[in-house]
Amino acid sequence: MIRVQREDFDIGRELDRLAAGDHSVGGVASFIGLVRDMGGPEPVSALTLEHYPGMTEKKLAEIEAEANRRWPLSASLIVHRYGRLEPGDRIVLVATASPHREAALAACHFLIDWLKTDAPFWKSEATPEGERWVAARTEDDAAARRWREEQ
Repeated sequence: MIRVQREDFDIGRELDRLAAGDHSVGGVASFIGLVRDMGGPEPVSALTLEHYPGMTEKKLAEIEAEANRRWPLSASLIVHRYGRLEPGDRIVLVATASPHREAALAACHFLIDWLKTDAPFWKSEATPEGERWVAARTEDDAAARRWREEQ
């Protein structure tokens, strides 16, 4: 399941619904991304995420389908927010459920790595010097490349 939304989400409710009633699930893995108050050496007072509706959901569905192709998942969830967020706010929830913990953990790790590099979101940070676009990070590209090599 994929949702792109402005409003916050309830982590407990989302995880409860993920594999509700599916007693074959042996493991649920999750990742929650939060807004930091620092962007490198500078303080950040807000993060604004922009996206193109339709295009974003399509790309997230492709990423989710790839995780389901690679691992035996019973369920998966991506909830990604957009709009203006402040330090401490939740940005993203990725969760996977599988009969076995190894698959749930690996798929969750894969999903967040690919979201960081392949999901069409544009981020702008509010700093004391003004607004600035967030550039891609070499570390994120290297993490995603690892998964591409394992195809």
